[in-house]
Amino acid sequence: MMARVIDLGGTPNPADIEAIAHGAKAIVSDAARLRIKRASALLDDLIAQRRRVYGVTTGFGPLAQHYIAPDQTALLQRQLIYHLASGVGQPLPPVQVRAIMAARIASLAQGGSGVSGTVIDLMLGCLDHGIIPCIPEMGTVGASGDLTPLAHMALCLMGEGEVLLDGQKRPAGEALAKAGLVPLDPGRKDGLALVNGTSAMTGIAALNDGGAARAFDQALLIAALIADVSKARMEAYDDALSRARPHPGQAKTAARLRHILHDSQRVMAPEWPNPVLKAGIEAAGDGVLAAQTCPQDAYSLRCLPQELGAAFDLLQFHHDVVTRELAAVSDNPLIDVAAGHAVHGGNFYGQHVAYVSDCLMLPLIKLAVHGERLINRLTDPVRNGGLPAFLSAGTVGMSSGLMGAQVTATALVAEMRGLATPMSIQSIATNADNQDVVTMGTIAARKAARLLDILWRLLAIEAITASHAMALYRARGEDGFASATRAFGERILDICPPLSQDRPLGAEIERVAALLSLPHLPDDGFR
Repeated sequence: MMARVIDLGGTPNPADIEAIAHGAKAIVSDAARLRIKRASALLDDLIAQRRRVYGVTTGFGPLAQHYIAPDQTALLQRQLIYHLASGVGQPLPPVQVRAIMAARIASLAQGGSGVSGTVIDLMLGCLDHGIIPCIPEMGTVGASGDLTPLAHMALCLMGEGEVLLDGQKRPAGEALAKAGLVPLDPGRKDGLALVNGTSAMTGIAALNDGGAARAFDQALLIAALIADVSKARMEAYDDALSRARPHPGQAKTAARLRHILHDSQRVMAPEWPNPVLKAGIEAAGDGVLAAQTCPQDAYSLRCLPQELGAAFDLLQFHHDVVTRELAAVSDNPLIDVAAGHAVHGGNFYGQHVAYVSDCLMLPLIKLAVHGERLINRLTDPVRNGGLPAFLSAGTVGMSSGLMGAQVTATALVAEMRGLATPMSIQSIATNADNQDVVTMGTIAARKAARLLDILWRLLAIEAITASHAMALYRARGEDGFASATRAFGERILDICPPLSQDRPLGAEIERVAALLSLPHLPDDGFR
């Protein structure tokens, strides 16, 4: 099978960025290279005409009042990268760095930055050879773009700083030489074009986009298994409800639940026409016939289309914004080839990505809250339909089953809630009040990535709980599970079998979390 090749000069989407982050080959098309060449030629003309162009013939930020001689632009670009390479903290994960590089190439390939073609080729070469710049995770406010992390990337392209190569930290110059790549000597606007854009937050957000979509899919399938275990009432998932309240996510979620559970012999079909009340109520004295069957499930099951559907709609909002940002020119100034001049403005300002990254935190946390409540329902013998306490398959009391795992789920929800403070409102003036408002978009995207990482563990515990409940019913001879839920449960049980005796579960939870988070899980008939 041929390796996937992705053109970053077209209209890449978050899935393309994620694929490159995981090793797919990136290219830039001839059409995009022509755009890049035309913008570069216009920039040359502007410099030759001694035009005032921010960051090319002026200083930076509040120092833009200092004009720079055109023959000093190369030194200016190098000095820019040096002074901005001031990040601190642990290095970003390699997959995030590759996503950041891909997102930056995609923006530069739009042909509005004036960057030289050698920059594009060098970045593509680094991706091809697995050269991953070491970028500290902290130091950007996401206002004039992601100056600090992108400066560390640019520093490595210059052959300075450190990179990862074959999993080992190496001097950047040494890694470039081994790959036969010539270090960048930034000129004209190369340094500014590399650092002055939203590509760090956008690259991370692109990874979050795919991960959140998979988390939604897995949360839906796990919830369907729990509905199957609990003999849920399918009436709550009827299409009439979605037509009456036409949110797209609600309709899509309800339809998927109906599809997953279509061959279940456990769930309860709608009772239509509506049942007639039993005779004799009036004779009961007070007109109340007590302790009858409850005609509706608890909200955690009944409101699945509304709960998960709202999450789906927010995920779609995040996806749309990140997709547009990937196709955007996000540095300043814009080299406007059609108009023949540079346009100065604020396209580097990452508020769009900051807002949607903060928004993404809400459904990630609520998926965890909802999952923890379903775990609690299945492990509580008062509410789990007669199953053993904490789903122990051994002697209850001697064996505690999933008691410890249930407590861990509670702790994970608390940890996620502790990270819920939005970053897009945390503006702090900086840069001598030139950046008097900022976005904190990269911090927001990093926090969303952290929440997603925790959510996988919570979903793993929920999947284990649901699968163990299924196994207990099947051991009693009570089967009838839908083919999709049964297949999913059996896959989880292969990793974490029923607990006839207590054993440490931490490693098994991590293995299930890793399985759920895989970008390409086999189709279980629910997608």
